Amino acid sequence: MKTLQQLEEIRKKTWARVNQGKDRKNPRIVVGMATCGIAAGAKSVMEAILDELKKLGIEDIVVAQTGCIGICRLEPVVEIIMPGEEKVTYVKMTATMARRVVREHIKDGKVIDEYTMHVIDGKVLNDYTIING
Repeated sequence: MKTLQQLEEIRKKTWARVNQGKDRKNPRIVVGMATCGIAAGAKSVMEAILDELKKLGIEDIVVAQTGCIGICRLEPVVEIIMPGEEKVTYVKMTATMARRVVREHIKDGKVIDEYTMHVIDGKVLNDYTIING
C-alpha cells in the first residue's frame, strides 16, 4: 500500500502531465476515443496527428486519448489546449483535417475556425450541423 506522501507525489506528477489550465507549460491534444469516436474514425485521426507531429519534428506536446466527450454527433472530436489559451474543440475530424490542425494550429498558432464547435444560445453550431441544446 502507498503512503500518503507517495500518493501526493503521484498526484503532483499526474497533475503536471494532464493539467488543462492556463498555467500548463506544453500544448496538449486530446482525441475522443470512446466507442462513438472510434466508430466515426477517431483512430485514423489519432494516427494522422501522431504522424504529422513526427514529420514536423514537434516533440514537446502531450497527445492523449479520452473517453466520451459528450457530443457524439460531432465525432471524431479533437481538443487542443495551448499554454495560456482557451481550449479549442475541433469536430467531425478526418485524418486530412487533423494534419492541417497540427500544421496550422499547433505549429503556426492559427485556429482553423471552420473546423471548430461554437455554442450560441444553448445550441451547438458548426459548419456542418445545428443541434438543439
